[in-house]
Amino acid sequence: MRDVVFTRQGGWIPKVIREDGELKLMLGAGADANHEPRTFTFPVGEAHLTVIQEDLARHLLLWSAVLPLCDAAGTRGRLDENAAVALLDPVLLSAPEDVDALFRRIPWDRDRLIAHGAGIDQLERGQVCAAMRTATETSDMKRAQEYHAHRRRAERGTVLGPLDTAILRYTGQYLHSSTIPRRTPDAVDPALLPEVVRVIATAEQACAGMRIGRDPRRGRRATDKRDWDRMAATVETAVRRVHAGLADDAVRTVSFLMCSEAADRSRNAPMEDDEADAVGTARKTALSFTDDKGVEKKWARGGPRTASAEFWEFVGERSAADNEVFTIEDEEMGEGIQLHFYADSIARVTTVREGRGGSDPEYRVEYGLVEGMGGYRKLVSAFVLGGCAALGQHGPWMSDVAEFERARKRRRAG
Repeated sequence: MRDVVFTRQGGWIPKVIREDGELKLMLGAGADANHEPRTFTFPVGEAHLTVIQEDLARHLLLWSAVLPLCDAAGTRGRLDENAAVALLDPVLLSAPEDVDALFRRIPWDRDRLIAHGAGIDQLERGQVCAAMRTATETSDMKRAQEYHAHRRRAERGTVLGPLDTAILRYTGQYLHSSTIPRRTPDAVDPALLPEVVRVIATAEQACAGMRIGRDPRRGRRATDKRDWDRMAATVETAVRRVHAGLADDAVRTVSFLMCSEAADRSRNAPMEDDEADAVGTARKTALSFTDDKGVEKKWARGGPRTASAEFWEFVGERSAADNEVFTIEDEEMGEGIQLHFYADSIARVTTVREGRGGSDPEYRVEYGLVEGMGGYRKLVSAFVLGGCAALGQHGPWMSDVAEFERARKRRRAG
């Protein structure tokens, strides 16, 4: 039989229960192996109950001191009840100076106290009892998150000015730098918002006309890392030049915002059509695409999409860590290209002699190095529009495999 004897407004603050006639403190902390909240209990006395009921500060301090024991229990271990009980008198019944001394010796959960309004400066000076004079039953976890964000920056030696802070709040990255940035003007002090907007405008002007293309090699919605890095560098250079006093954190969050928005535009648009602007070119009429798993897809001119758009869609659907070789073949013309994504290279294959009388055909195979996704796009588009002959200008092409491997090694070394 379990009855609640005392509870506070804050839903997670430990409550006192009576179970089988015995007073116990009950608190939830951590999670089990199934990610369900764990509940712990340990015995308390009548004198402890009186302090818990009458003194919010001591109640919260006890919670802060017990939480590390709950963490130590993990997902399935038992709470060290002896250690928990041993905290009751020192935390609840001792003089303030003794409590302060105790908290200098034991582990305790600082976040919990900060979230419930404890004075941060006093906590950092070890004056935990004095810090709890401003404590409240209701919690504000954002306050604890902001404290941690400030501590992390201080550890890196980063000092933010008011405009730096406003920019990070505008992008939603003040608390967590890994959060996807967004525009949140309501989070900024209205007096600083015009300055923030001027910084954003500088970034927008710097990357106007730039784009971050798709990279089907990494999946259907992946974007080109080289394009991202190029845009980020452009934005950061411009923002640092125009707004020289900004901290690195503020500059980086602005470039992150610009790049994220550009990447989203690319992901939500149809696969790029690299042939859209080509005029008067003798295009291929029928092609077959294959991957390293033997899956084949046919394309014929006259359909709703161009060959390059269809091919890159095929790559986006099929590319994987164990599937990085893709081929485009024009069977009628006896030529094709093979893309080796794992090696940043390509092979162009042309038929020198058709097989006759049971003999195998003879092929000429030439290898070339490729610079990133942009290089692959140019080569695929050139082949689709003009066949292997159109690839000559994109060389050098090497027919000797040993020579090609040496070129690959030189590139890696460089």
